[in-house]
Amino acid sequence: MSSSPSRSLDTGAPWLASAPPPDGATLRVDIATQTLALLQGGETVREYPVSTGAKGAGCETGSYRTPTGWHRVRLKIGDGQPLGAEFVGRRPTGEVFSEALRQAAPERDWILTRILWLQGLEPGLNRGGSVDTLRRFIYLHGTPDDGMRNAPSSHGCVRMYNSDIVDLFSRVRVGTPVLIVANQEPGDGTDRNPL
Repeated sequence: MSSSPSRSLDTGAPWLASAPPPDGATLRVDIATQTLALLQGGETVREYPVSTGAKGAGCETGSYRTPTGWHRVRLKIGDGQPLGAEFVGRRPTGEVFSEALRQAAPERDWILTRILWLQGLEPGLNRGGSVDTLRRFIYLHGTPDDGMRNAPSSHGCVRMYNSDIVDLFSRVRVGTPVLIVANQEPGDGTDRNPL
C-alpha cells in the first residue's frame, strides 16, 4: 500500500455532488499503471493490481475500451458467493470456475466472484447516448488469475484478482465515486476533479 498527498473532491461538478454520499471512500483506476487505489479521506489505504481494456481507454459502445472519467458504483452483485463463482448476465450460474469450465468455454470473458457495476456521471463522456458506461455493462469484477497479466487484457471492464474484488466489495457501497484515468496528465479527468 502506498500513500498519496491528501486531496479532496472538487465541488465544481454538479453531477458528482448529486451522487449518494460516499462515506469518505473513493476509487481511482489508473489505466497507465494498471492499478486501483481505494482512498479514504484523500489517503490511499489500499492499492490493487487490475487489468483494463486491451484496446486502451475509450467510452464508445462496442469499442471494447475502458471508459474514463467520473463514475459511481451503481450496483453491488454477488455478496456471499464463493470465491470463483461464475456470473452470466450478472447472475450466478451456481458453478465455481475450474479448468473444466474453461475448457468447455475457452473464449469466454470470465466474470467471477463479485461485480461492482459502474454508472457514468459525465453526460456526453460516459453517460447517455453511445457512451453510456452502465449500458455498456462495465464492471469491476473478479477473473481467473491468468486474466491478470499485469497488462491491459479485458474487453473494457476492470478485472481484479478474486481475493482482491472480495476485499474491495466489502469496503465500498452503492454510490461510491470511481474516477478512471488514462494517464496522469491534464485532460485525463484529474484536472476536472482531483482526488
